[in-house]
Amino acid sequence: KDTIALLDALGVPTKEERGGRLFPASDSAQDLVDAFVRNARAKGVTIRTGCRVRGINRKDEQFEVSFGSQTLTADRIILTTGGASYPATGSTGDGYDLAKCLGHAIVPIAPALVPLITAGDTAARLQGLSLKNVRVELRVDGKKAGEDMGEMLFTHFGLSGPLILTLSKAAVRAVDQGKKTEILIDLKPALDPAKLDARLLRDLGEHGKMHMENLLRGLMPPKLIPVCLEQTRLAGDKAAHQISAEERKRLRLWLKELRFTVSGYRPLREAIITAGGVDLAEVNPKTMQSKICPGLFLAGEILDMDADTGGFNLQAALSTGYLAGLSASDIP
Repeated sequence: KDTIALLDALGVPTKEERGGRLFPASDSAQDLVDAFVRNARAKGVTIRTGCRVRGINRKDEQFEVSFGSQTLTADRIILTTGGASYPATGSTGDGYDLAKCLGHAIVPIAPALVPLITAGDTAARLQGLSLKNVRVELRVDGKKAGEDMGEMLFTHFGLSGPLILTLSKAAVRAVDQGKKTEILIDLKPALDPAKLDARLLRDLGEHGKMHMENLLRGLMPPKLIPVCLEQTRLAGDKAAHQISAEERKRLRLWLKELRFTVSGYRPLREAIITAGGVDLAEVNPKTMQSKICPGLFLAGEILDMDADTGGFNLQAALSTGYLAGLSASDIP
C-alpha cells in the first residue's frame, strides 16, 4: 500500500491484475524509472552515470570505491547492483564479484522468470498464439511440481507468458538435474472431465454433419486445430456424427492435457530476474547490513531472493532498499 501511495504521489498510477499482480497503468517500466530519478534529484541526490565501478576496498574502516581513474571514499555503502539478467540495463552481475571481494558467499545464480524451450516443433507452429484462462501444470518425473491459472504464450522456441514464467524456476531446476520435465496445458479448466465429455457429446450430436475441423472452432483458437487433429489422430474432414467413443476420449484428454516436453530454457540474459546471489544468512534482515563487512548494506536482486512476476520482485527491492537506506543513515 505504501508503494502504491508513493507511485501515485510521483504521478505513476498502478493497476492490479489477477493474483494481486501490480503494474504501471501505462504498462511502461520507463515511467517508474523517470519518476524515481525526478524524485531523487528533487531531493538533492547526485546521480552519476557512465561510472562503472571496478572495485571496492575496505581500508581503515572506510570504503574506497574505484571507477575509471577516480576513487570515492565513504564510511558506508549500499550495494544495489541488481542481478545478471538483462545486462543491457546495466545489471551485468558485477555486484556479485564486488560482494565476494568484500567477503560474502554467493549462492550460484540461475535464471528465474525465464521462458522455456520445448522439444519438437509444435510450439513453433503455434508461435504468437496467446492463451487466456488456461491452467498450466509443471510435472517433474511424472509428479506435479507446480500449477497456476492465467495467460501464456507460444513462441518460436517454446513457451512464455506469465504462467510459464511463474513455473520456470522449478522447471529450470528440474532440467538442470536431468529430470523429465513437462508442461501440461488444460484448455478447459472450468470443465471437469465428465462435464467436458458431456459438452463434446452435445456438440457432436447437434452438429453431426459438420466436419471436425469446423466443429473444433467452437472449442479452441483456429491456430490450434491442425495440432489438435494431428495429435488426436482425428480426420478434419470426418463428420461429427462419425466420431467414435474412443476418438471422443482422445479429444477430451487432449483438451485437458496438451503436453510439452521441456528441453531447456532461455539464457540468463533473457530472464526477467536472477535467482541466487548474496547468501541471506550473511545479511541482518532488520537493517540489511552485512554481517561480514560492517558499513556495507545490500538490497534488491543482488540478494539470494526471487519472487513471482507481477511487481513482487520490485516490491522486495523497494522494501530492502528503503530499509538499507534508513539503516545506513542511522549509523553513528
